Amino acid sequence: MQRRQLMTLTAAALAAAHLPVRAQTSSWPSKPVRIMVGFPGGSTPDMSARAIAEPLAQALGQPVIVDNKPGASGNIAADAVAKATDDHTLGVVINGNLTSSKTLYPKLSYDPARDFSYLSLLTTAPLILVAPANLPAGAAFFDEARRQGDKWNYGSVGAGSVGHLGMELLKARVPGLKAIHVPYNGNPAVVTALISGQVQMALIPPGVAMPQIKAGKLQAIGLTTSGRSALVPELPSLAQEGVKDFNLEVWTALIGPASLSATARQRIASALGTIMKTPEVRQRMFQQGWQAVGTSSEGLAQRVRQETTLLNGIIKSRGIKLE
Repeated sequence: MQRRQLMTLTAAALAAAHLPVRAQTSSWPSKPVRIMVGFPGGSTPDMSARAIAEPLAQALGQPVIVDNKPGASGNIAADAVAKATDDHTLGVVINGNLTSSKTLYPKLSYDPARDFSYLSLLTTAPLILVAPANLPAGAAFFDEARRQGDKWNYGSVGAGSVGHLGMELLKARVPGLKAIHVPYNGNPAVVTALISGQVQMALIPPGVAMPQIKAGKLQAIGLTTSGRSALVPELPSLAQEGVKDFNLEVWTALIGPASLSATARQRIASALGTIMKTPEVRQRMFQQGWQAVGTSSEGLAQRVRQETTLLNGIIKSRGIKLE
């Protein structure tokens, strides 16, 4: 009888020892989760956030609210995520917020390497080098660009953007390319400038470029990848047009503050591992011109490290600085 009582007490003690772990696991999230987006509604980060918000809410059992806080190329929202202490604030960011912002903005209020929990890469897409339809195509385009020198311009969505830094990288890869940078407020304005002939080239995402290419208003010179892309399999890469060692994509990622609890990170990782593979999410992103990816925390960190080296090399070699 005493032995039976001892066994019962031992089993109860073991069960009790596991209760705090289960309680901790089930206690997060204890309120709605907020995803900060540093760009307006309809932007790529906004679309990425909204594509995962509903399935993430279902997986976590709490509402997931997308909170747009645009400004400073996404750095205002990124800073808010870095400083969040409620364990329920996440953020969807673009390349620059984690790679080039620290070098571009000497007074940046957050440290991308120190102040965030890297959760997952969400979407990727190549950029397309586009030009007005009446200009030479393919390799002949670069021959003409060399002849025109600094008489030609290129457009981007702003100084320090991937489109800007990517063009500077292209200039470093194509000897004699000297087109001058003209910043615009958004890709629609860049497209208008291309069609009107104010600029002769730009790097823009497939979702923006393809409607104009199919309408015959713009032409695609090539993709910023080493090979073809499933998003636009009909288009050649810039490597096929003779541009060597040029591989650059735009992407979005999910992050949290460095203080985000281990429980939260584990639950988000588990949920995203399923969400990013669902046909509904993948198709939704594909239709918007993006490939759904989904990675581990380390996978995102590795991507950030590689691209930081690439972009910061261009920033420093070209002497680019923003305040």
